[in-house]
Amino acid sequence: MSDPLQISLRVAASGLEVQSTRLRVVAENLANAQSTGSTPGADPYQRKTVSFENVLDRASEASLVKVSDISVDQTPFELEYRPGHPAADERGFVKLPNVNMAAELADMREANRSYEANLQIIKRTRELLSMTIDLLRSQG
Repeated sequence: MSDPLQISLRVAASGLEVQSTRLRVVAENLANAQSTGSTPGADPYQRKTVSFENVLDRASEASLVKVSDISVDQTPFELEYRPGHPAADERGFVKLPNVNMAAELADMREANRSYEANLQIIKRTRELLSMTIDLLRSQG
């Protein structure tokens, strides 16, 4: 049987890893929110999404989280009339990325808060481990 404090460190570390990936994907989406195609009628940047899954760590019997998939959002592109744009089709419409800035900012905030929560768990667990070691030293 594994130490519960060590297990909590593993669980929180897996949370840090997936939220870090999620923040990277959100940053990529925000950076490309205005990236249109480079040729007439070409598709623009497609928003990426992150999917998670629970994984059982057999050694510790802990339920960890990991990124199961990074895929593209199939939401249709918006069309905007810009006849002089290099990506405009024969009718003068340009396809715009399917990135919703408000949704990305909300996703970023949620990922940031989850990351901070997992970081706090690691800090508290380290404090508990340190206190345990100090108690064992004082008894010996």
